[in-house]
Amino acid sequence: MRRELLGLLLAAGMAVVLSGCKKPDQTAENGSSSSDRTAAVEGAGKGMWESPEFVFTYAENQAEDYPTTQGAYKFAELISQKTNGRILINVQAGGILGDEKSVCEQLQFGGIDFMRISLSPLSEFVPKLNVLQLPYLYRDADHMWQVLDGTIGKDFMNSFEGSDLVPLSWYDAGARNFYSSVRPIRKLEDIRGLKIRVQESEMMIGMVEALGASPAPMPYAEVYSALQTGTIDGAENNWPSYESTSHYEVAKYYTLDEHNRVPEMQLCSQPTWDKLSEFDRKIIKECALESAEYERRLWSEREKESEKKVRSEGCQIIELSPEEKQKFQDAVKPMYQRYCSDYMDIVDAIIETGR
Repeated sequence: MRRELLGLLLAAGMAVVLSGCKKPDQTAENGSSSSDRTAAVEGAGKGMWESPEFVFTYAENQAEDYPTTQGAYKFAELISQKTNGRILINVQAGGILGDEKSVCEQLQFGGIDFMRISLSPLSEFVPKLNVLQLPYLYRDADHMWQVLDGTIGKDFMNSFEGSDLVPLSWYDAGARNFYSSVRPIRKLEDIRGLKIRVQESEMMIGMVEALGASPAPMPYAEVYSALQTGTIDGAENNWPSYESTSHYEVAKYYTLDEHNRVPEMQLCSQPTWDKLSEFDRKIIKECALESAEYERRLWSEREKESEKKVRSEGCQIIELSPEEKQKFQDAVKPMYQRYCSDYMDIVDAIIETGR
């Protein structure tokens, strides 16, 4: 009788962890299969507690196969393993719990326990994070990770006091590039006058304006039809987002200007964090960091796959000459003082990192 009861409890626990595996529609912005995750959870279930002490919710707005979503599942899997099922994380992917800003607000009062979020909406809650998304701030990906994995990154992790948000780890989101349905963007003059969709972020709006284009903030799910109907002339995002949402079908000119490397973060709700013992907090931090390493590897692989697919579809990929890229950089330089005047010492430290 006891063995049958234990079996039922194990099945119930597995159902909770896997309930977030519903296939979403393509609303991704910014891995393993569901059968792989099922096998992992079953493996984690050996020696599990008879019933979990905590069942938490994790919000993710990307599609199931997206690297950040797979990182979330890895995070949940690791926590289940390291607590023997005492703590379970129910990952809800595909944006079914809301957009990033509304989810972050729910995190602040404990309505949702964990999330992955881009720094663009997160900077509204922690303004200092604007520094890390300044356009053309990083020389390349290695430069960004030297910053985030070093003392500067740790300082930003310690900047959340009073926000009711607990930072756990950095996630990769690659470099953002401009793409257009109207004409290739080979020089600064080519982007002027174009109506470019941007995230609903003051800094992103300011960047497009500084380049001489017209910003069009809108939800990412609306971009495909807006490009198709000519409501907008272009948008900007990384390789995987450009490919996974099929924007390449309606905007075939993709310019590798790498204007932004906007890292992302895993967060925990402060009310949720306050429920946990120091022992459990340590486990969660360790699992977050381990899942971040996993997500970075997946991101690198996915970027290559997406680029290969886009090129095979006949899209025109444009690389700016160093002289032209410098013109883009010079156009946005006034933004550094405008948005980050109180943090110019940090901006300078970032620029000098690794030189």
